Amino acid sequence: MSIYFLTGASGAVGSAIVPDLLANPNTRLRLLLRADSEPHLAQRMEALFRFWKLAPDSPERLRIEAFRGDASKPEFGLPKATYAQLCADTQHIIHCAASVHMNKPLDEARTSALDSTQTILSFARALMKAGALQKVEFISTVGVGGKRPGILPETWIDEAREFHNTYEQSKAEAEDLVRAAIENEHLPVTVHRPSMVIGNSIDGHIIHFQIFYFICEFLSGRRTFGLYPDFGDTRLDVVPVDWVAKAIVAASTKPSTAGQIIHLCTGPNASPRLSELRALVRTEFRNHGLPTPLAIPLPRRVFGLLPRIVSPFIPQRRRKALMTLPIYLDYLSGSQGFARPKGNTWASDALTPSLPLPTIIRHYLETRYSSCGAPKHTAS
Repeated sequence: MSIYFLTGASGAVGSAIVPDLLANPNTRLRLLLRADSEPHLAQRMEALFRFWKLAPDSPERLRIEAFRGDASKPEFGLPKATYAQLCADTQHIIHCAASVHMNKPLDEARTSALDSTQTILSFARALMKAGALQKVEFISTVGVGGKRPGILPETWIDEAREFHNTYEQSKAEAEDLVRAAIENEHLPVTVHRPSMVIGNSIDGHIIHFQIFYFICEFLSGRRTFGLYPDFGDTRLDVVPVDWVAKAIVAASTKPSTAGQIIHLCTGPNASPRLSELRALVRTEFRNHGLPTPLAIPLPRRVFGLLPRIVSPFIPQRRRKALMTLPIYLDYLSGSQGFARPKGNTWASDALTPSLPLPTIIRHYLETRYSSCGAPKHTAS
């Protein structure tokens, strides 16, 4: 029996990993979740069971145990006896928990990324001392490359660089901690760097609509009155969440991947150009009954002034969304390329080169909007 400890099970990547792990009947899962109380923890688990389509009498439920704690706290904030239980026989760690907000103050971003990394590494050390540890899968991001020019290789990054946001910077600093643990303590850690995660490649399903979907709203022109910057040849590397989950689970069973960095991305040649994605988004929005304004291109510098110019004249709800545009505009300001896995054929197989973007966008529209174009209050 393999025993996995997973953080971030309620997030996009973690929630996709759980079904893949459960597919092996010899796997047991221990999930760390934040909750205000034990009843709240039970409520959160029921919501996740519904997402995973596990009926109340499903035998898979018996192989999942939930723990109420916090990845950023020492020993996960768990009682001593509970933590000791985890340290006795857990074999695999998959650390997915992360705050993906790009505009957090740096101190808050560091608390989320660095403190949780320290806690995970301490847990791994305890497991290695007990002779139980087999592998750690550490989920990072290709964003650790920041504004570094050129194709980001699957290696540690030593050079100084600027970052687009505090999320990237804090994750890069977390990678430094992991690197030291690998090189100095020989902890068996694989670092996974996903690009921008989108919905399931089969049906578009995803537990939360995150950054990609905000970008789609932006590209539709509905929030910018049809105005958009000249994207040139810039591409956006996106990857379906099931591809990411499949690669991480596969790596967890391969001791040879310890110490490696693996990019989970589509790569510079298969990533869609923003201009192409904009055309696709606008077509899908219109097909769903959502009118899109006439597209009006602007120079980047002029477009960057848009939030300050128009914010006094629009409703508060739309103003808040518009004022976040500079963050995303900076993120999309230059071409970013990420090397795809070379030495791992299983990783390359998991990262299918054909992106089902229409399926991804349609699922979002069907979930977020009614057929008449009105927002649904039940959307994730």
